[in-house]
Amino acid sequence: MELPTIEVIGTTPLPGLGTPIRDVAGNVQVFTRKDLAAQRQGNLAEFLEQNPTSVTINSSQGNPFQPDISFRGFTASPLLGLPQGLSVFQDGVRINEAFGDVVNWDLLPQSAISSIQLIPGSNPIFGLNTLGGALAIYTKSGAQNPGGAVEVSTGSFGRKTVEFEQGGKIGAAGNLDYFFTGNYSKDNGWADHNPSKVQQFFGKVGYQTSTTDLDISLSAADNSLQGAQTLPISFSNNIRQAYTYPDSNQNQLGFLTVKGSHFINDKALVSGNLYYRHYKNSGFSSNVNGGGDQADAAAGPIDRAQATNNRSEIDQTGYGLGLQMTLLGELAGKKNQFVMGASGDFGHARFTQANQDAEFTPARGTVAIGDFQQATDAKTRNSYYGIFFSDALSMTDRWTLTLSGRYNLARISIADQTGDSPKLNGDHQFSRFNPAIGVNYNPTPKLTLYGSYSEGMRTPTPVELTCADPDAPCQLPNNFIADPALKKVVSRTLEFGTRGKFGEESQWSVALYRTDLDDDIQFISSNGVATNAGYFQNVGKTRRQGLELSASTRFGALGVSAHYSFIDATFQSPFAESSPNNSAADANGVIQVKSGNQIPGIPRHSFKLRLDYDINEKWSVGASGTLNSAIFARGDENNSDRQGKVPGYGVVNLDTRYKISRDLEFFARVNNLLDKRYANFGILGQNYFNGPNQSYDAANPVVEQFRGYGAPRGIWLGLRYSWK
Repeated sequence: MELPTIEVIGTTPLPGLGTPIRDVAGNVQVFTRKDLAAQRQGNLAEFLEQNPTSVTINSSQGNPFQPDISFRGFTASPLLGLPQGLSVFQDGVRINEAFGDVVNWDLLPQSAISSIQLIPGSNPIFGLNTLGGALAIYTKSGAQNPGGAVEVSTGSFGRKTVEFEQGGKIGAAGNLDYFFTGNYSKDNGWADHNPSKVQQFFGKVGYQTSTTDLDISLSAADNSLQGAQTLPISFSNNIRQAYTYPDSNQNQLGFLTVKGSHFINDKALVSGNLYYRHYKNSGFSSNVNGGGDQADAAAGPIDRAQATNNRSEIDQTGYGLGLQMTLLGELAGKKNQFVMGASGDFGHARFTQANQDAEFTPARGTVAIGDFQQATDAKTRNSYYGIFFSDALSMTDRWTLTLSGRYNLARISIADQTGDSPKLNGDHQFSRFNPAIGVNYNPTPKLTLYGSYSEGMRTPTPVELTCADPDAPCQLPNNFIADPALKKVVSRTLEFGTRGKFGEESQWSVALYRTDLDDDIQFISSNGVATNAGYFQNVGKTRRQGLELSASTRFGALGVSAHYSFIDATFQSPFAESSPNNSAADANGVIQVKSGNQIPGIPRHSFKLRLDYDINEKWSVGASGTLNSAIFARGDENNSDRQGKVPGYGVVNLDTRYKISRDLEFFARVNNLLDKRYANFGILGQNYFNGPNQSYDAANPVVEQFRGYGAPRGIWLGLRYSWK
């Protein structure tokens, strides 16, 4: 049976009855397929950047399908080794990859998405990595999305896209339904050497009766993504150029999921899922080998290679299952909903890495001068077990008390396959019970006040566990070495808020929150040669606290929504960090990070405004604007580098839709209307291309702030033909 369409929030990953939003003790944000269809963003990351409160992105990877997405100062990123603080789910399955907990935003087509729920806080029910929040993505079904469509678009940067979808019911009884959609997109990239080819597919078959709901779905992708690296400020006269190249990722996915639910009786629902996920990544990166072509004082004159090519591969398999029981009834004469369940997620991966000496061309591309030499060959295994419960008690018609908790047990093993690094072999185990409590007060049907406290945890990944020695920094993707053990990260979130409605068209919300982390893990940039070299370290306590304000309304044909967020992200424990490119570093290249220093990469202020106007029944136009304040660069954790912050910026986008006929629609989109040149990421490093015409000059590297730039103005036009 398809669950009725009411305003509920999925407060557990597995299929269930959900919780009415009036009883959710958090500033949950919900977006539907209609929201995505109206704005026509090029990918899911663009939608998340421009709509939810407290969400920002950075372009450290240099490809539009591979951004780092930050919510309340916590990150979900495809970058291997970046500390991950958000859990992401697709139809109840955690899709943080088994190796590194990364999130690959390029693997699911937008056209498959039915709704998105952004659930804040350290909600323990969602398991590992839910430090700052959980993002739950739900996919379409044929029962809810009958009919089909074909869409084509083209425009700036040579982008060409074709998308299709079809759904419906099968048979006279209508118990069977199907839905499938696919996307093919190819472009040359807005910068030099960052083209993309994205091929995505999603299909689902469902069976429903009055008591049973069963879905089998398949997600598949085969994507080729190239990125332009961060650029030193001295290169900012042309932000389309690449610092070095090539840099590429090949992502392939096959993801099979079975999920279902069954009403045993009117008051008991059992649900569960099974999944199998195979993911493969092949990466290639070009890197400066600092000191190339220089004499070594001890060994005499030598000719070091100018560059190093790095080739890596991740071959990963993940699988798991979950089971959940929802019981409706009464407790002490009060209406009560009790949920209990268990889950197991298992993964194993083979990581290989090889390095190759190379030289630079005049255009800063690399040319091999040697063979690839194996640097790493390791196998990893993850086993994540969880037992959880949640209880929502309606103490009165106005008051609701929610209690929940989860016990997590995580086991991680690493095994060297070369025979040369026996110290790499090891088994690591982490466990903890995480509780949560929430209280909601609804004095009227259109006003809610709430307060909540929750705890969460994340475990160090194999990448972090093997790159934790400041005396042996590694580059990302990482060389695996034997390093000191890291501690698990524990989060504690306190949130208070209120939300309400005026009539049927106006709603608003206010939220105050604080999340404190113990034994937070940070990637510490440590090497003066490469901007991506460093190590992972427990840095003690950190804090993210802030304010969220949102409001939306409609004035006839005009719809308006506004979102403001203040995020104060700080280190709370002093520590010493190796950061030789920081101008405040001592003679040994060490800086002193103090309690209260801002965590790099997180804007304190963010404002988003969205306008929608229906000119007539056929024609609609929209505009969105984003303002973000300045950020500190990575490597400037003490906030004292003389190069200062990466400046804040504002971007305006336009979109329009026109119904040519009942079935045919024209649409257009303009990103960065004012062609604003801006950067949303920074890192300290050394620029080795200071010779004539920006040629390689190993003897005269210059310390600079490197920046990741956003895309310039882009315009796209398209047609969509739909049928029932």
